[in-house]
Amino acid sequence: MLLLVGLGNPGRDHEGNRHNIGFMAVDEIVRRHGFAPYRARFQSLAAEGTIAGKRLLALKPQTFMNRAGAAVALAARYHRIAPARVIVIHDELDLVPGKVRVKQGGGAAGHNGLRSLDEHIGPDYWRVRVGIGHPGDRAKVESYVLRDFPKADRPFVRRMVEAIAELFPLLVEGNESDFMSKLAAALRAGWGETPRRPPRPAAPAGHGPDDGL
Repeated sequence: MLLLVGLGNPGRDHEGNRHNIGFMAVDEIVRRHGFAPYRARFQSLAAEGTIAGKRLLALKPQTFMNRAGAAVALAARYHRIAPARVIVIHDELDLVPGKVRVKQGGGAAGHNGLRSLDEHIGPDYWRVRVGIGHPGDRAKVESYVLRDFPKADRPFVRRMVEAIAELFPLLVEGNESDFMSKLAAALRAGWGETPRRPPRPAAPAGHGPDDGL
């Protein structure tokens, strides 16, 4: 079994936040690939399904971002899933909107959800890093990630989430490079204009150390 985790914050107030792109992507994967309905398990909303012949447990921790690792660890221990079989989808300040990168391991880069995961299961899980851009000022990061995507950007965000879900079987099969290249091609193939890009930060990006979310 593979464990698919979307990072985000629970509650209607956070549904459209940039910080919740992980929830959005997992919801679309669950819908598109016909998973069972969500139910409350492991301090999360959990749904089971099959992609590319492999069983997956999709998880949306309901603990808030800075405690997501505790929920993921519960599910991983129960199903005996090693970190290398965990795929986490999360927002990434260091990538411009419309860019998605996949890698195994690495640092948290100030992201409180990743920091919590590292503390509870170690750093060796897979990360699907979905670019949301950076506000250009580290002091504005907390308010930026906890704000909804601008109305003008939402059609592109929707299309990006749909493409991630459509191509997700490639990740399940272990074809990370094909997933990234085909996703990039899909997002270039006449899917409208990319969202407005905030200015690049002068210093290395990262979520504020005290945002708690």
